[in-house]
Amino acid sequence: QLIDRATSPRDEGDPKAEQKTLEESWQDLALIKAAQKPPRKQRREDLSEPLLSPAPPPAPEHRTCPAPPEPPQVESSPPRCLTLQEKLLSHYSSHLAVPEEQAALARQLARSICTELQSFLRSKCPELPFGSLFLSGPLLDGLGALAADHVHFMLPLALDGTLWSLIPGEDTVVRDPRYWMIKRTDLEYFPRGCSPWDKFLVGQYLSSNALNETLHKLLVASINWPAIGSLLGAVIRPLVASRELRLDVRHDQVELSIALFPMVEAEDKVLLAAPPEGLVENLWLESFGRAEVTEVKELDAGDAGARQQCLRLLNCVCRSHPALRRLSGSPLAHAVLRLSATESDWAEESLATRFQQVLEELVGYLERGVLPSYFNPKVNLFCELLEEEIEEMGFLLYRAASEPELLLKEK
Repeated sequence: QLIDRATSPRDEGDPKAEQKTLEESWQDLALIKAAQKPPRKQRREDLSEPLLSPAPPPAPEHRTCPAPPEPPQVESSPPRCLTLQEKLLSHYSSHLAVPEEQAALARQLARSICTELQSFLRSKCPELPFGSLFLSGPLLDGLGALAADHVHFMLPLALDGTLWSLIPGEDTVVRDPRYWMIKRTDLEYFPRGCSPWDKFLVGQYLSSNALNETLHKLLVASINWPAIGSLLGAVIRPLVASRELRLDVRHDQVELSIALFPMVEAEDKVLLAAPPEGLVENLWLESFGRAEVTEVKELDAGDAGARQQCLRLLNCVCRSHPALRRLSGSPLAHAVLRLSATESDWAEESLATRFQQVLEELVGYLERGVLPSYFNPKVNLFCELLEEEIEEMGFLLYRAASEPELLLKEK
């Protein structure tokens, strides 16, 4: 009705047109009010619905609202410069935290492979008295692991102490205190064949090279790694072309590099079948790995120190810079231990100071070309470094000693 009435032309001839229009206007208003729906009653479930904000009241006529005051201008303060201590702790938390799930999976996978390898050696070589394989390395000791990727399999050899003796490396033709030789004794009373290890004799010495060659053939040609890998949900490949006894393991979530080390424990020493390249094949390398880890952790436990934290940071920055990678591992551990002999304050508050001191000490060792072993000063841990490598590392660490932040930038 409203639409029809509004669009129909007005009857100008009707004298009551204006009055009618006024009356109809009141009727129209009544119709509009009648068309409005009554308000809906409040329901319980409506209490959870958001309330609409009430519409603002209309502004009074012929009045101007004053403009709201502008907020005060806040001057932005310049960013605070972080101290070396704060940068080291930040780098530690962001680069050295291995996710526990990943580390646990890597350890479990490594233990499963270790068990399979142990079972194979016992069935394939029952005449050789191998001890129980056990895991070692950065993933287990926690001093150098940047990722859950490096594991060592230690394979002990059970030797009869009455048939074997140790000869220091400096007393042999190589004159190298890092290595030892294991000599077969009393051959006139106990001829060859009395010891199951006599099959690896070269001259009168137990040949680390001959033992490694036998184990390499077993790893490459005798073990069904595809079947073991499928059982463990991984791909396992031995490194065929390498002289090292190494396995490359690829899983959906982790990748492992496993190195196998035959070892002999005698006279409080740990000797590894890791001879240097060359013609001499009867040498056994003395390992200080277990002693390093034990000493660092015992020192930290004694004074609540941060040696392990400092050592992890040093390993991290050295592995991040190609020129410094040969410093990671034992050289850094021995540098930290030597500094611990002269510096007693290793609290976390002194982390930046000790970190910088280790860098300065390394520069001095590189200048002399000698880093004596903490456990045997006759051993020079830098003896295998080339002169060019020493110069490159020394130059980089000399700059980093005054500006350690340079090492926190990944290369």
